[in-house]
Amino acid sequence: MHQMTSKPLQVPTDLFIRQFKWHMTMIVGSVVAICILYIRVSWRDGTVPLPPQPHPACKSSGSFLQELSDLTHLLHWPPTPGDGGNLLSSTSPQTSTYHLRGPSQTSYTLGGYLEAILVARDHQGRPKTHGGDLFRAQLLSPYLKAGVPGDIQDLENGTYLLTFPLLWAGQVQVQVRLIHSSEAVGVLRGIWRDQWATVDFTGYFRGPTGHEEIVTCNVNPLLTGEEESTCHYRDEDTGELWFCARPPTLPCDSLVGHSSGHYWNVTTPHEEALLAWNVTDKVLPQGISPIWVAKESNKSLVVSPQQPCRPGIPGPRPSGFYHRAVWHSLSCSGRSFSTAVSILGCLAGRIVHMMGDSTLRQWWEYLRDTVPSLKPVDLHATYHTGPLMAVETTRDIVLHWRAHSWPLRSLRTPVASLHSVARELGGLAGGPHTVVVLGLGAHFTTFPPSVFVQRLAGIRAAVAALLAREPRTLVVIKLANTGYKSVYGSDWFTLQVNRLLRAAFADLRVAFVDAWEMTSSLGLPDRIHPGRLIVRNEVNVFLSLVCPL
Repeated sequence: MHQMTSKPLQVPTDLFIRQFKWHMTMIVGSVVAICILYIRVSWRDGTVPLPPQPHPACKSSGSFLQELSDLTHLLHWPPTPGDGGNLLSSTSPQTSTYHLRGPSQTSYTLGGYLEAILVARDHQGRPKTHGGDLFRAQLLSPYLKAGVPGDIQDLENGTYLLTFPLLWAGQVQVQVRLIHSSEAVGVLRGIWRDQWATVDFTGYFRGPTGHEEIVTCNVNPLLTGEEESTCHYRDEDTGELWFCARPPTLPCDSLVGHSSGHYWNVTTPHEEALLAWNVTDKVLPQGISPIWVAKESNKSLVVSPQQPCRPGIPGPRPSGFYHRAVWHSLSCSGRSFSTAVSILGCLAGRIVHMMGDSTLRQWWEYLRDTVPSLKPVDLHATYHTGPLMAVETTRDIVLHWRAHSWPLRSLRTPVASLHSVARELGGLAGGPHTVVVLGLGAHFTTFPPSVFVQRLAGIRAAVAALLAREPRTLVVIKLANTGYKSVYGSDWFTLQVNRLLRAAFADLRVAFVDAWEMTSSLGLPDRIHPGRLIVRNEVNVFLSLVCPL
């Protein structure tokens, strides 16, 4: 992670009208790619869409806005009335309470459910009259290293219905956390909707003599500081655009390096108070005493379904649970790959292509560290962006990882190493020995959802084309995990990103690894880079898809 620095937003107020015009121009230019995603979400059929064309046809802004409204149901969140009020009127983790919905029982039955009612209150103890808070509820047994996320139904009147499946026997405890008050979510939603970006990037240009010039880059030319003079770079596979301020003397085609820039100040003092650490991600006072779950027919655990793990299986809620630090899927019969020998046996003869962010790189690192004979190959690349490769020659295993292209918050890395995921997918023949894993989300929370939607549209088309030419290819989508708690990467943003990810690939024969639930089921501190226990279980789910029997 990089140290965050502050920088006032460099776009003057008198540019907002021009910003709007430019945004509509970008929308018209990329609307066909975006519509692929919208149409596939709204009208499912068995056809395979064609990849986006390099020069999409134009479409009226009114038509686009209608399609955008069709998408917003995916991102629905109860509104916060008024202007959000003051801090004292916002939801408080100290005064909000929860209790059992019905009378307490001596013991509960394995396989049943526990229900509770949560009442949100403000800092003066007054019950809230509207919903929209981001709570997280868990059922935990720390001694058993067991946990499962609870379902939270927002009744939109200040109360919430919590439902917990009882999946293991023994003593269990409810824990509820307030991640963000509804007022804080209102701030985040406004930033996501209204800000063009909350970060910028740095581009490095180099001339033939070695002379370098450094400029600001971003997804919008108005955010480079040089709206009248920019270099633009187009992904011919997806139509996505990237902009850098034109360097003083060097040509646009001399761009050689990319890195993170600055995090911008985008909140007022009032908004910062709503997002402060003392009211964010806080445990509510205990409202339910520990309960006892009795065995059922001498069983102490709800067993996973017997069907093998494969793409296309509907994902239940919850998708699974932990027991004795092992993730148990509720959709299929997962396997444990606890030894190097078992991992080698599964991956033998396979080429694995991992493309995405650093939370997916953790899978590559786990396999490298767990299997001694899986040897890294020095490709002389920037480690944090890749490409990385490891091979096991006796079993014919090749394991690749590389970061997705910009926008990517990273140390300085060669631009030539930032490959388009859609183009990489287009270069794969596929087949039964090819495995593709995609991990997207974390680097798109600093931009409005339209930026992520366009990226998804291009990748979705490339995945559809890959599966059409070779259906035996395994494609796995790793959902984004919990971790961030700020205006640049809040869990609320991640929830929306995951909704879009699921919708984009819902009708394709792909498999999902629910990293969101796997990182929010145990009573562990949230980390954007989860610890080894969680990564091990994520990789086990992945390998269960590669080798279901």
